Amino acid sequence: MKKRIYLDYSATTPMKQEVLDEMMPYFTEKFGNPSSIHSFGREAKQAIDLSRERLAKAIGAKAEEIFFTGGGSEADNWAIKGIAYANRDKGNHIITTKIEHHAVLHTCEYLEKNGFEVTYLDVDAFGHIKIDDLKNAITDQTILITIMFANNEIGTIQPIQEIGQITKEKKIIFHVDAVQAFGNVKIDVNDLNIDLMSLSAHKVYGPKGIGALYIRKGVKLHSLIHGGAQERRRRAGTENLPGIVGFGKAASLASENLEVHIQHVKTLRDKLIKGIMEQVNYVRLNGHSEYRLPGNVNFAFEFIEGESLLLSLDMLGIAGSSGSACTSGSLDPSHVLMSLGLTHEIAHGSLRLTIGDFTTEEDIDYVLQELPKVVDRLRQMSPLYEKVKGGQK
Repeated sequence: MKKRIYLDYSATTPMKQEVLDEMMPYFTEKFGNPSSIHSFGREAKQAIDLSRERLAKAIGAKAEEIFFTGGGSEADNWAIKGIAYANRDKGNHIITTKIEHHAVLHTCEYLEKNGFEVTYLDVDAFGHIKIDDLKNAITDQTILITIMFANNEIGTIQPIQEIGQITKEKKIIFHVDAVQAFGNVKIDVNDLNIDLMSLSAHKVYGPKGIGALYIRKGVKLHSLIHGGAQERRRRAGTENLPGIVGFGKAASLASENLEVHIQHVKTLRDKLIKGIMEQVNYVRLNGHSEYRLPGNVNFAFEFIEGESLLLSLDMLGIAGSSGSACTSGSLDPSHVLMSLGLTHEIAHGSLRLTIGDFTTEEDIDYVLQELPKVVDRLRQMSPLYEKVKGGQK
């Protein structure tokens, strides 16, 4: 059987067996509607309450501040639109960055068409915002600052604590997309002064189709879906009971195993980065070398096309990506890499390999054995590379 190595954990993670085991009864014998008052319904509601408590504990929040959604993108949309429309009487200005996930960027673009003003902050060559740029962008009309905890493509971690301190002093609501960060870095919403935070289960070895939005008590925002009384009347609709149970278990495991997880993936990440840098020339590490997610590796290889690289690796059983899974069908270069100052040609030669709990050292050894050969073969087809090899500029 052909070797298969999965190195696309930022796109999605496999569900852990413990999570599946906990979910299974809620598809069959414990199937009650949580809104029903009979024993079947009470049993379902108790399971949701437990998951809410587990998720809250994992981020230092209160259970009543956790609201379940259909995923991270929905949570981003709800946070941004909900705050914008609920606080329109106070102002119409939002601040974000140019390297956010499209769930944030496209939501902000939508709001721009509906009377809101949005400032998109630049980042430096490593993907960091400049705190002075943020401070200078704030006006008396600023009602929301929405900045991701860690970038899904390049892994750069933003100075969230410093940003949170600014938003607290200025009394501006602070939303954080923590879909990639949760389960990979320690998060305490109170220490970081975060008012709203988006989460997703399938990034932490839980099920797909379930996410959550943390909403600090007292924060005013519009409801997402109107109808029944579910999620304290803020998101109507019968709850995804098995998904919520799975998210609760996955969040619990992520919190309990955080230090072990970080050490495991960081060790393999550093080995992969070091090996590629030593064996391949004309390569650039995208993102910050220190302030980055523990399992993220993102390289730009000159003189090759990223899609050819991905297909070649896939034929060898290695699964990676060129960036966000949400934009994998696009022919345009990554907006994140372009924001770092890369040219179109170099940005098109990017490769993201993300490491997880089930990655082994043997997996990394195999990648280091095969990747340099693939890069070299593809470069032999490049006239530009031939010129460089011949000493021409």
